[in-house]
Amino acid sequence: MTQIENAWGAGPGEGYETLAARFRPIFAEIAASATERDLNRGLPHEAIRHLKEAGFGAVRLPVEAGGSGASLPQFFNLLIELSAADSNITQALRGHFGFTEDILNTRDAGRRGLWLGRIGGGEITGNAWSEIGSGAALDRFSTNVAEKDGRLVLNGAKYYTTGSLFADWIDVGASNAVGEGISVAVRRHAEGVDVVDDWDGFGQILTASGTTTFRDVAVEPQDIVIDDERFKYSAAFYQLVHLATLAGIGRAITADVAKAVAERRRTYTHAAAARSSEDPQVLQVVGRIRAAAYAAAAITLQAAASLQRAFDAHFIDDADAEEKANAIAELEAAQAQTVVSDLILEASTLLFDALGASATKKPAGLDRHWRNARTLASHNPRIYKHRIIGDFAVNGTPPPYQWRIGASAG
Repeated sequence: MTQIENAWGAGPGEGYETLAARFRPIFAEIAASATERDLNRGLPHEAIRHLKEAGFGAVRLPVEAGGSGASLPQFFNLLIELSAADSNITQALRGHFGFTEDILNTRDAGRRGLWLGRIGGGEITGNAWSEIGSGAALDRFSTNVAEKDGRLVLNGAKYYTTGSLFADWIDVGASNAVGEGISVAVRRHAEGVDVVDDWDGFGQILTASGTTTFRDVAVEPQDIVIDDERFKYSAAFYQLVHLATLAGIGRAITADVAKAVAERRRTYTHAAAARSSEDPQVLQVVGRIRAAAYAAAAITLQAAASLQRAFDAHFIDDADAEEKANAIAELEAAQAQTVVSDLILEASTLLFDALGASATKKPAGLDRHWRNARTLASHNPRIYKHRIIGDFAVNGTPPPYQWRIGASAG
C-alpha cells in the first residue's frame, strides 16, 4: 500500500513510491523479527547486509554513481519507514549517512570520486567521534594521527561508536600532529582496530554503540580531512536522523497497539463496550497515538526541506546565502526536535492505556518503544534547543552549528 492509502500522507517528491517500493519488502522482513531481536539482543547483521545489497546505503548518491538520486526529504521519509520496522537499524546507519552527506558536499573532486565509488559499490561507514573521560568539551581529541616508522598511524579510544561493528569503514574524529581537528577513515577490519559491543543503555540496544580502540592503525593521507571542511549543516542532519527515527517509532507504536486492540478479547465490567475494538474510549487512545505519529513525520519532513535548501545553497557560490540556509536548517531541526520528542514519548506511554496489564509482559516487547524513544530523545538535550529557539525569536541570535561534549572548562 502507498503512504496515501495508509493515511500517512503523500511521499515527498515525484517518484517516491517507486523508490520506496524497492526497499519495503526488506523493511517488512526486518519488522517481522524486530521484537525477537530486542528480547534476545540479536544484533541486526543480516538485516543490514540485506539493505547494503539492495543499495540502501547509496540512496542519496546520484544515479550515475550507483545511487538512487533521492532528495533529502525522500531520504528522511525512507528513514521513517525503516525506523517503523526497527529503529536500531536506522541509528546504526546514521554515521554512514552523515559521512555520505559530507562526500556529496565536498569540493575535493578526488575525494568525492574515491568515496562515491566505495559507497556506490555497497560499502558503509561507521562512526567514532565521542570520547569519554575527563577531557574538556573544547579540548582537542586525545585520539590522534601521528607519524611512526615513516607512516601515519591512528591511536586512541572512542565510545558511542554507533554502527561501526557492522561497517566496512569507520569515520574517526581525531587530532593531527599540530593539533588540528581532523576526520580520518580507516578500514573496520584493519589491523589494530577493535570494536566491542559493550553499549549498556536500556534503549537502542542493538546499535552496537559501544567502544572502539585504535592501536597503530595504518592511515592513508587521502583518507584524512580537516574538520572545518565538513558539511556545514551536519548538526541539523544528524539530529534529523534521530527525529525520523522517532517518527518511525511512532508508526511502529501505532501498528502494535492497533493490532493488540483488534485481537484483544478480555474486557472490564465498567468498559464502554464488550470488545476493546468497539470501545470508543480505547479507540480514542489509539487515534491519539496515530495522530501523534502522523504529526511527528510531517514535522520531520518539513524540517528535511530546510536541509535540502542548505544542500542546494552550497553549490551556488554565495557564501551569505549558504550561511543563512544553514542557520535556518539548524533552527528548523531544533524546533522540530522539541515537539517530535514530546509527541513520541507520550505515545510510547499512552499505548498501555489502550491495553491491559498483560501488555507489560516482556514477550510482548511493547516496552521497547518507550526505551528506544527515551534513549533517542536524550541525544543533544532539547532543553538547550528551547533556549536557542527563544534567543533567535527574541534577539535574532543565530544558532550554534556544531557542539562538543566533555568536562566544563572550570
